[in-house]
Amino acid sequence: MTPLTLSNGQLELKMRAADFAKTVVAPHIANMDSTNEYPWPVVQGLADEGFMGMTLPESYGGGGRSLIDAILVVEELAKVCGTVARIVVDANTAVPKVLIEHATDAVKEASLPAIVAGDKPVIAITEPDAGSAATSLTTTAKCEGDWVTVNGEKCWITGAGIAKTYLVFARFNGIEGAKGVGAVMIPSETEGLSVTRVPLMMGVRGMPEGDVVFKNCRVPKSHIVVPAGEGFKNLMKCYNLQRIGAAAVALGIGQGAFELAAAYACERKQFGKPIGEFQGIRWKLADMQLRLEAARLLVYRAATQLADGYPDKVNSAIAKLTASEAAIAVTNEALQIHGAKGYSCDLPLERMARDARMFTIGGGTAEMQRDLIGHEIIKAARKSERKAA
Repeated sequence: MTPLTLSNGQLELKMRAADFAKTVVAPHIANMDSTNEYPWPVVQGLADEGFMGMTLPESYGGGGRSLIDAILVVEELAKVCGTVARIVVDANTAVPKVLIEHATDAVKEASLPAIVAGDKPVIAITEPDAGSAATSLTTTAKCEGDWVTVNGEKCWITGAGIAKTYLVFARFNGIEGAKGVGAVMIPSETEGLSVTRVPLMMGVRGMPEGDVVFKNCRVPKSHIVVPAGEGFKNLMKCYNLQRIGAAAVALGIGQGAFELAAAYACERKQFGKPIGEFQGIRWKLADMQLRLEAARLLVYRAATQLADGYPDKVNSAIAKLTASEAAIAVTNEALQIHGAKGYSCDLPLERMARDARMFTIGGGTAEMQRDLIGHEIIKAARKSERKAA
């Protein structure tokens, strides 16, 4: 079922992504999950297929496609592998959008073609004492003449150690609060940039997480992508794209688990008949589909209802919250339907359950999404009261 009328081209794109996931991605999943190694051969395939940077302008080698096109690809890939789907999200959402909208031509030329060719760009926000409270970050950017020097530490940075492009959120020239926050692009080979990899995460393995230290990292002033002032607001607008991408990965993981469970309910027999004929199993499947269809509608809405190329922050938060919680519930129920077999490592369900758990944490916690949504509800209610008065 599709809550969006897709064009023939989009349907073909979905089929192409689904085929790629089954033929190219699937053979690498077990090794990724056991070794936590980044899937370079798969990434090269993604680039060859045109899935990396597909939303970037053709002038930089991109596909010039819409956000919803990228989301359709991400969802199909995530049915098979959440890690590979995340790679495609990062190559098509927040960092590329920030660079296109705000970077100098020199920075665009240095970074965007690399993303299309397979570079997984990094967005470096989280610090030891600044995660959800991004305006409290302490990494500094000091401007001196034609140069800017960055010092600080970031943690839980996705893609640390394998990326060529680091978009670093920093506090410029000691300016307090949100107004002091901007972003600078720091190439991975910059002197003073060092990475310590986190050995192993619970799920979404094969995608490195790590701590990044910037010690007197000096880059040209032209590498300032978003300066202080209104910079934080512009950065957060682009970050809404990341939320939709994360929502699409969660949705795909849940859909993949649901399809496995539905097929198993037809195959597995107990008491002389398929377990899918028992009301208890049918109701589980019905509830799983209800969650997924609701999440899909919200993800697609957020990806298509754009203003000046940007998604609405509330729509993005609602989509991410709904899809991430649906993914956790659906993967757990799919595992339950499979019984002991689902709990074993013979099937991908235990991995899917581990992978799904990440999406109520990374890219904005479930609590922060609820707080944002609630804040906007109260804001709208007060506005309505003032109008009535």
